[in-house]
Amino acid sequence: MTSELVELSRVIADIYDAAINPALWVRALESACAFTGGSSAVLFWHDAATERSEVLHLFNDDPAYTRSYFEKYLPMNPMFPAATFLEAGVVTASDDIMPNSELVRTRFYKEWIEPQGIADSLAVNLEKGTTRSSLINIRMDATYGIVDDEARLRMSLLVPHLQRAVAIGRLFAQGNAVETALTETLNHVEAAVFMVGVDGLIVFTNAPAQKMLDKATLVREENQLLHAIVPKTDRILQDIFAAAAKGDASVGVRGVAVPLAPTSEDPWFAHVLPLTSGNRQQAGLAYAAVAAVFIRKKAPDAPPPLQAISKLYKLTASEVRVLDAVLKESSVKAMAKTLGLSQATVKTHLHNVFRKTGANRQSELIKLVAGI
Repeated sequence: MTSELVELSRVIADIYDAAINPALWVRALESACAFTGGSSAVLFWHDAATERSEVLHLFNDDPAYTRSYFEKYLPMNPMFPAATFLEAGVVTASDDIMPNSELVRTRFYKEWIEPQGIADSLAVNLEKGTTRSSLINIRMDATYGIVDDEARLRMSLLVPHLQRAVAIGRLFAQGNAVETALTETLNHVEAAVFMVGVDGLIVFTNAPAQKMLDKATLVREENQLLHAIVPKTDRILQDIFAAAAKGDASVGVRGVAVPLAPTSEDPWFAHVLPLTSGNRQQAGLAYAAVAAVFIRKKAPDAPPPLQAISKLYKLTASEVRVLDAVLKESSVKAMAKTLGLSQATVKTHLHNVFRKTGANRQSELIKLVAGI
């Protein structure tokens, strides 16, 4: 028992060292693997809405397989989006998300998991947002075999420290380089994001915002100032920018939404959020900004709330994937290709979704999702 406590203390120390110095995360992941019985590990985030993932830190990965995952196999991973539905801090094995009997029949298993000799894995949502999750995944090879209660227990002992380390690391990143960290974050946002100073002076644009200025159909830049194309809307925006400079009380701490398009049939909105007081003030100081402007269209094809649907109708991970594919593809053949499954398997899962939801056709599933 004493040796186990000493070992645990060393792993925890490595984790907190990595929180302060990100270069030490490889060592921390190596220690976590040694403690839990894993052979390799990855710390990453996954966004269920955009179906994007990005690796933060890796230990003992095969670079060729890591590269092929992002270039080819990410859409075929049968664990998503269900893995992002897991509550933060819960230790989960592969079989908890998808039965192994189903997993081994997938193209993802045959072409990506099995060739690497991965026998099983442990995963934990360290931070869980609406669509994006920060996860750690520790993989077991044949030396350890299938995840057992001992591996789960040891992983659970590390979870709270991993969660704190991720939070601490984020704070250090903000404290050491607020502007760099904020810029990187905002460039991952799909909405057009502007930061404006007094009188609407543009002090920051992310990539979608710059494209919007180039098109000049909703907003434009004049003398480095942000203006709406519609004159009436522009007057409202300028008043809001002036009020934001006086503090949150003038606009409201939640900001205000302004319709940008001339007709209600084209639902583009600018949400202006003041940055002149409270915790958000630090973000504004990085750019001498008084307000952030988020411009986005409320599109009917926005990502559906698959987690709510999954819980409501008790869908399996495979059924959720097929339902998600129904919203994007028009045929079973196209769905099978996207998911890396056989057409027969897709039809089986689709039949189960119909049975559980009471729908009879794919069009009814689409309406069901839209209604939820």
